[in-house]
Amino acid sequence: MDSPIKTRVWRLDADAPDPDIIAQAADIIRDGRLVAFPTETVYGLGANALSAPAIERIYAAKQRPAHDPIIAHIAAIDDLPRLAVDIPDIAFDLARALWPGALTMILKRGADVPDNIAAGLDTVAVRMPSGKIAAALIASAGVPIAAPSANTFTRPSATTAAHVLHDLGGRIDAVLDGGATHIGIESTVLDLTGETPTILRPGGVLLDDIQRIAPTTITRSRWQTDDTPSPSPGQMLKHYAPNARMMVYRGEVAAVLDAMRRTAEELSAEGLRVGLLVAAEDRPHIDGAGVVHVLGRRDDLAGISRNLFAALRQLDAQNVDVILTRDFGAEGLGVALWDRLVRAAEGRVVTV
Repeated sequence: MDSPIKTRVWRLDADAPDPDIIAQAADIIRDGRLVAFPTETVYGLGANALSAPAIERIYAAKQRPAHDPIIAHIAAIDDLPRLAVDIPDIAFDLARALWPGALTMILKRGADVPDNIAAGLDTVAVRMPSGKIAAALIASAGVPIAAPSANTFTRPSATTAAHVLHDLGGRIDAVLDGGATHIGIESTVLDLTGETPTILRPGGVLLDDIQRIAPTTITRSRWQTDDTPSPSPGQMLKHYAPNARMMVYRGEVAAVLDAMRRTAEELSAEGLRVGLLVAAEDRPHIDGAGVVHVLGRRDDLAGISRNLFAALRQLDAQNVDVILTRDFGAEGLGVALWDRLVRAAEGRVVTV
C-alpha cells in the first residue's frame, strides 16, 4: 500500500457481537477492503474471497508471496459449492462432523473463485470457523471471506488484536477485537483432491479426529524452501518466526533441559540475551539461564498451543537475541506444536 490508512478498531463481545458493528465490517468486506477478525485459531485478515483485487490487497498488506495460498472461510456447509466443484462425499461427512472448527479442506476450485486465492492452482482451501464474531461477519457479508493469519508474512501469527495492529496497523481498514483466540495455532489442512486424504499442515483438529471419519487419512508435512506454489498455506520452512534466532531441542526431557541451560550460559557469556520457552515443570531446571517464559503445564498442550505465538512476540519485545525451546511430544497437539516450532526456528533442531 502506498500510504498509511486509518485502521479502525471495534471492540466486540465474543459471545454477543454487536450486529451494527458487524454490519459495518461486512460493508468493508463487500467494498473490497480488509478487516481483521478473530477465529477460534488465530486472527484472520479478511477480504472478499470472490474478488481478485480484494485478495491482492491481502497479499500486499501482509507482504505475502503469491505462491502461498489463502484459506476461504464460509458460514454454512451449504456454501461449499460456491467455492468448490467435484466435492467428494467424504468432504461433507467431515464437514458435518467437524465444522464449524479448525479443519481446512483442500478441494477442486470452482470457476468463479479467483486463481490468486490458490497460488494459481486448480484447488481451493476452505473452512468454516467457529466463534460468533467470525460466523456473524461471514454471514453478514454474504460472500466467502478469504483470510490468512493477520500478521506480516513469516512473523508469529496474531492471537490478539494488539498483535494485528503491531504488524498491520495503517495497512488495513479495520480490526474486530474479540479478545485472545482460544486455540492459538492455525487450522489443520486436509487435502481431499487425491485418492488418500492427506494432512498437509497439522493444526487444531487432530489426526485421530479425522480418522474417525476418514480412516485412511495420512500426514505428509513438508519443509518448503522455494517459491513453488502449494495447495496449502504454512508450508514454508521459515514461518511463524520471531525476530530472534531460535533453536528447538528434542530428546529426553532432563537431558534436553541440561543442554538448553548449558547453551544459554554459553550464549550469555558471549554477550547475547537469551530467551527460553518452557513448560511450567521445566522452570526450576533453567531459572537464571536467561529470560524464561512459561507456556503452560506439560500435560496441557492446549494451553501451550494457545500461548505459543504470544510468547514468541513477547520475547521479541524483550529484545532477546536467541530463543531456546524444546519439543512437547508427538501425540495430539504436540504434532502441530512441533510443526510450528521447527518453522519458527527455520529448521534449527538440536537432537540431544
